[in-house]
Amino acid sequence: AAAVLGDLGAEVIKIEHPRGDSSRRYGAVRDGTPVWWKVVGRNKRSVTLDLHTPEGQDIFRRLSADADVVVENFRPGTLEQWGLGYEELSEGHPGLVLVRMTGFGQSGPYASRPGFGTIGEAMSGLAHLTGAPDGPPTLPSFPLADAVAGLSAAFAATAALRARDATGQGQVVDVSIVESILSLLGGPLAA
Repeated sequence: AAAVLGDLGAEVIKIEHPRGDSSRRYGAVRDGTPVWWKVVGRNKRSVTLDLHTPEGQDIFRRLSADADVVVENFRPGTLEQWGLGYEELSEGHPGLVLVRMTGFGQSGPYASRPGFGTIGEAMSGLAHLTGAPDGPPTLPSFPLADAVAGLSAAFAATAALRARDATGQGQVVDVSIVESILSLLGGPLAA
């Protein structure tokens, strides 16, 4: 989502744990850098913060105070545990848009479960619909559900910014990986 917003011209500051994003150590390497990191890290300036500490939380609050959009992908309730939920971040900054990306959304019976693209591809029925009719469920060869969720979140963020322009009020955008991929499968699933 943040990379796509960067593609559209946004200044993106990526907050990483002091250990760094795991994408920096994943997959094929070219010129000393993992190719996957070159893709997902594009258009971003990275800083490290330990959001478990009061100092890291304070720096995050100050960065968020000047942001149009904050994109996060923690399990529901994590930002609130750190005192960084929407109520706190939007206090004095009512136009803030908070995009929350999870496997299953912020509410519902599976909200507290971790989720990622492969789970979304399986639970949505995509894996069942892919491959030979008499064969096993087949996953795509790339992170399709993650990409669809990212595009959905970027689109939702721009729509929320447009609404903010009209009303002066920000909002919370809740993007679920499973629901994002389900949105593409409406016809086949309905059939």
